[in-house]
Order: sequence, then structure tokens, then C-alpha cells
Amino acid sequence: MANLKSQIKRNRQNEKRRLRNRKYHGTSRKAVKEARLALEAGDVEKAREATMLAVRHLDKAAQKGVIHRKNASRRKGRLMKKLADLEK
Repeated sequence: MANLKSQIKRNRQNEKRRLRNRKYHGTSRKAVKEARLALEAGDVEKAREATMLAVRHLDKAAQKGVIHRKNASRRKGRLMKKLADLEK
């Protein structure tokens, strides 16, 4: 347990940020998982829609600083590569 007043405040701030970041992290993970499942199923239209949704969520998480922008870019690239292979 923190003894310093500044550390008590920092702990409160960290908890608020953790809860806020959790929302963006969770939605992006769920969207990526659904996109992967759609890509594995082989339905092109559903896979394209799910991939674009995942890209939006990853961009938003990167914009908010929940994940690093290059991490988001790498995940988007992997999804887009799988989608391009499926559309061939």
C-alpha cells in the first residue's frame, strides 16, 4: 500500500486508465479473433467485412495509445495478407 500522497493519486489514475484501456484492448482482440475465424471459414464477403472492422479497432487502440502503432500495423498487415490470399 502506498504511503505517499502523490503515489496514492498515481494509483487512482492508473486504475482509471487501466479500465479505460481495457475496453479498447478487448474490442480489438475480439475483432481480430472474429476476422481470423472468418478468414479460416473461407467466406470472402464476411472475411472482408470482419477484417475491415478489426483494422478500425486496431487503429483506434493505437490512436489511444493502448497498443503501439507498429504493433497495430503488424497485426493489420497479417490480416490483410490472409484476406488477399483468400480473394485470389
